[in-house]
This record gives sequence, C-alpha cells and structure tokens, in this order.
Amino acid sequence: MNQLEKLFDVPGPRGKRKLAIINTTGLVFILLIAVALVWVLVEKDQLSANKWKPIFTVDVWKEYLLPGLWGTIKAAVIAIVTSNIFGIVLGIGRLSPIAPIRWFSGIVVEFFRAVPVLVIMIFFYFSLSQLSLKADWLDSANAPFYGVILGLTLYNGSVIAELVRSGVYNLPRGQREAGMAIGLTHGQTLQHVELPQALVAMMPAMVSQLVVILKDTALGYIVVYPELLRQAKLVGTTYVNLLPALVVAALMFITVNTLLGMAAHGLSARLNQRTSAPADELADPGLLVDAD
Repeated sequence: MNQLEKLFDVPGPRGKRKLAIINTTGLVFILLIAVALVWVLVEKDQLSANKWKPIFTVDVWKEYLLPGLWGTIKAAVIAIVTSNIFGIVLGIGRLSPIAPIRWFSGIVVEFFRAVPVLVIMIFFYFSLSQLSLKADWLDSANAPFYGVILGLTLYNGSVIAELVRSGVYNLPRGQREAGMAIGLTHGQTLQHVELPQALVAMMPAMVSQLVVILKDTALGYIVVYPELLRQAKLVGTTYVNLLPALVVAALMFITVNTLLGMAAHGLSARLNQRTSAPADELADPGLLVDAD
C-alpha cells in the first residue's frame, strides 16, 4: 500500500473519470481567465514595448529599484534581529515563575498582537516626527525608518514570544522534571534544557514569520519610507508604466523571500543535525557500554 492509499481510498474507473473532468474544466476556466486578463491588458496598452522599455534602463534601477530593494532588506534585517530579541525576552518573561513579570509580559504580548502593524507604524511615525521638532538629536527624515522598524519589531516580536511560550509548553513534561532532578533551577532548566529544544521545534513557524517581516516592510509605503514598493510606484508615476513596475517589484519580492526561506530552512536543518543523533549511532552497542 502506497502513501496515497493510506490517506484516502483510491477512486475507481468512474471516480477517475469524474476527477479528470473536474480537473480539465478547472484548467480550461483558469486559461479563459488568463486569456481575458491578457486581452484587457492589451486593450489598455499595458503590454506594449514602450511600457516595459524603461524597466530595462540603468537609471531606473540605479535611482529607484535598487535603492528601494536596499531599503527593504535593511529594514527587514534589522527588524528580524530586533523582533527575535524582543520575542525571546518576552517569551521567557511569560514563562517566568515571578507573577508580576509573567503578567506584564502577557499584557505587552497580547496588546501588540491585537494592534495591526500598520497602526503601530503610523503611530510611531507621527510621534517621532513631532518629537523631531523639539529634539535636535532626532532627524525628521529618519522618522519613517524608525516607525517601520518599531512597528515590525513590536508586532512580530509579540508573535515570536507566543511561539517561544507554546514551544516550551509543548515539550514533554519530563524535560523540566529531569532538569530539576539533577539540581538545576527553574531558570537554568529553561535556559539549558527547554529553550534550545523549543527554538528548534518552532523553527518552521519562525521561518514563516521571517518572510512575514520581509513582506510587511511594504507597509512602510504608507509612512513614506523608501522601500521597494514605494520606489516601484515612483517608477510607475514617472514613466507612466505602473503595471510593469509593480510586476518587477513583485518578482523581486518573490526572489528575496525565496532566498530567505532557503537560508532559514538550511539553518533549521543544521540545528536539527546538531540536536539529534543519527539512528545508527543511537543503536551502537559501544555507546551503551560507555553509558554504563
């Protein structure tokens, strides 16, 4: 019995014909929608060479797209680092045996998880813009950047804190009991036994959250932060080719997200190798002798 047969009953000849008809109908429907979309774009003169020609010029990439890509990557990298620090600290706070710390961490996490990230960005953008009028050390030109970073950090850090808390809670209860049995304190058990395992277990969810952080940098467009989406919009308004500019920006987002996902999955695989022994090593009789 193959894997598919374990998941559901294999259809008979009549069922296979029905599935073939459904799949063919769906494919034809999708093709009709694609043809209609291309037809509309041709009618609106969105696929002409004049619309796409500026995309392949050096000036567009040098003045707009590459600076926008750098703005997106810079904000994403900083927000990824700060979100993880903020999230791990709050996650540990939610696991603290000290009730006030646990309550405070819970209030912070639930508040910033409930508030949309765009609202947080706009709040800090306007707050920092007003503060820059009274403080010489703060440049108003940096308010969009700080607003984006703070918004991404507070929102995604709160999500990561919940991942940390749930990762520790999902561990077998014996992990904590074993740590306490050998004389470790609650904090030492959390630091040396539970947290490393929880971080590895929640790595797939962490990968998804990193991609979310990168995509959410596009919300900086609202607070005039010069990220990729805003720069693509400037290309579209300057050269009257908004659709091609947005298509190129989307392809750049897809490429960067794919590379980020591959890097994160590679890190996850390395962590799994370092925290688990191969099956043949576990079955080695010599290890059992040494253990005795």
